[in-house]
Amino acid sequence: MWFWFALGSAIFAALTSILAKVGIEGVNSNLATAIRTVVVVGMSWMMVFITHAQTGISEISRKSWIFLILSGLATGASWLCYYKALQMGEASKVVPIDKLSVVITLALAFIFLHEQFTVKSAIGVVLITAGTLVMVL
Repeated sequence: MWFWFALGSAIFAALTSILAKVGIEGVNSNLATAIRTVVVVGMSWMMVFITHAQTGISEISRKSWIFLILSGLATGASWLCYYKALQMGEASKVVPIDKLSVVITLALAFIFLHEQFTVKSAIGVVLITAGTLVMVL
């Protein structure tokens, strides 16, 4: 089932890029990010209440709170950079560079989470990096 959610994520991320590129025209990138964020917050809380997950708030550990907050700050910084880049550049060039996050994530997962980095992973990293360079140069 995770595969279908991951595929859905990729499809919606692609739509996000195209819709944002059209919507950001003539709009300050920070303001556009704030509007997007309000929509995401609303959708997220709606899903929390639809699934009755709000009762789990009191069970969240201090460590989880800290890392979720840090993750939120990283997401915010990512979105601010992404929208500014999208406003200034072509979506067909901005998006591949943004997707280098896959390569960076693999490296960070290896270093901090001690996840396995295999020959297959290394080949994938090289191919993704090479593909990104081909697309943007």
